[in-house]
Amino acid sequence: MTAFEKDKMKKKDEASLEEMKEQIEEALADEMAERRAFNQDAPEEAPPQESGETQAGESEETAPEDADAIREKYEAELAEKENRYLRLQADFENFRRRTRQEKEELGNLVTQNLLKDLLPFLDNFERALAAENSDAESLRAGVEMMYKQLVEALKKEGLEYIETKGKPFDPNFHQAVMRVEDAEKEDGEIVAELQKGYMAKGRVIRPSMVQVVGN
Repeated sequence: MTAFEKDKMKKKDEASLEEMKEQIEEALADEMAERRAFNQDAPEEAPPQESGETQAGESEETAPEDADAIREKYEAELAEKENRYLRLQADFENFRRRTRQEKEELGNLVTQNLLKDLLPFLDNFERALAAENSDAESLRAGVEMMYKQLVEALKKEGLEYIETKGKPFDPNFHQAVMRVEDAEKEDGEIVAELQKGYMAKGRVIRPSMVQVVGN
């Protein structure tokens, strides 16, 4: 799996997670709105009236029936909203568990691929150590081959070398450990690299140790 595909999968998971959060928040907001509406619309109980002041029979029976109908309506809607919220919450927990598992599997896959790419380097190292009566030229050629294999394996996993030659000093990528005076060069120009710096997929994991001009 390439770095682009990994980033694409990560962005897709994050988008799905945000969408589920929004749905849960929307369900909670709807439930609260329904409860407020229910409390506002529910008719208040009429105070008891003395004998002789009650209204005609039809109006006396209609008010309780209307109250019961309104109450049943809102109770049904609240129950539906609550069920929706519980379903969304369950889906959210399942999504989080699945995402965590996928990340673990992806991490294991990345580790396996890196180790697999390093095996040829290990094989050549063992051959070099087992060789007898090797001359200096053959030994150097073997070391160069192993170095190239290692560099290629690390590049494949996103390792990048930070350029320093002819570059101006940048504290985001370079660490100045020595300063020299040089009238022919501008202040802050890098004149020597003391230790290579590297980035992994765009992030600095070790800045370059450099010597810069300071007139």
